[in-house]
Amino acid sequence: MRKIKLFDPVIDKEEEQVIIKTLRSHFWASGEGGGNVKKFENEFRRYTSSKQCLALNSGTAALHVALSLIDVREKEVIIPSLSFVATAHAVVYNGGKPVFVDIDEKTLCIDEHQVEKSINSKTAAILPVHFGGMPCNLSSLARISKENNIHLIEDAAHAAGAVYNNKKIGSHGFAVCFSFHPVKNLAMPTGGAITLNGENSIKMKKIIESKRWCGISDRRGSSYDISTLGWNYYMNEFSAAIGLIQLSRLDKTNRKRISIAKQYSREIHLENKMPFDSHCSYHLYWIRVKNRKNFMKKMKTFGIETGIHYNPIHKMSYYKNRKKLPLTERVGKEVVTIPIHPNLSQNEINLIIKMTNRYAKT
Repeated sequence: MRKIKLFDPVIDKEEEQVIIKTLRSHFWASGEGGGNVKKFENEFRRYTSSKQCLALNSGTAALHVALSLIDVREKEVIIPSLSFVATAHAVVYNGGKPVFVDIDEKTLCIDEHQVEKSINSKTAAILPVHFGGMPCNLSSLARISKENNIHLIEDAAHAAGAVYNNKKIGSHGFAVCFSFHPVKNLAMPTGGAITLNGENSIKMKKIIESKRWCGISDRRGSSYDISTLGWNYYMNEFSAAIGLIQLSRLDKTNRKRISIAKQYSREIHLENKMPFDSHCSYHLYWIRVKNRKNFMKKMKTFGIETGIHYNPIHKMSYYKNRKKLPLTERVGKEVVTIPIHPNLSQNEINLIIKMTNRYAKT
């Protein structure tokens, strides 16, 4: 029985060819970000219609660097607890305190009403997550950030190609952070990016270029200065080469994901499931079940891989506190992700639907 993977990158001979070409070029990486990295930055900037784009080696690095652009030391950053832990870690890396708020039950994105209630004199930024590729209510969050004179930085790890108000995610906030992990819609061996859109985006770009390469600045030949603390976060040439190909077909593969989501929405007979939205990138497709352990076990017997995205961060030992997030905690016990990648055949999609309907309610 063939295993139906929860995630599966879409590749063909083009990716193989560029890897060999890059290998034989003997130019594999540069902290300065030339070659394929520069090409990818330019193409992704055009794709997102953002002002600037900086490539990094992961989505976690993107979040870390983006938050370092503002002063969050001993200040608070509002985030959802239902996310990958890197969202919270990035705040702590920068000396800040993550403040967890509840989510919207329909989308599982951050609840902007709870965000507004959590703002105080210590709040430095709002860091929403476009959960599963479903765009957050950016209009409301932008209003809140403007009225309170705080920054809006987006975690768009799931949202490459997603659209909000007829514009690609990446063109809205002060800084938008992407992940190109192998399971993501735009897949690389390892990679991430920050897009910038503010009036000072050129200045911010120069800062990031230095910070992603150990703080190096004013490089002239073999001479350079260290003007700030930085990290070893630059993207390599292999990842960028694959990323250029993945980007060229991102809209096509996202349309396949949207098509599968539409069928799931129509044929999976559950009240609590991810809503259909043609502007979503559908990195994930989630459902909620009462008997999660049994459901996942049954799906596995038919070769269908499932996942949990996510166990709430505020319940983890490192972050555990007394704050109650009733909806997040309830969803955290029920949420299950099912396969939605473009490599699925129609027979596999039909089997996933059939088994989900059979076991999700038992």
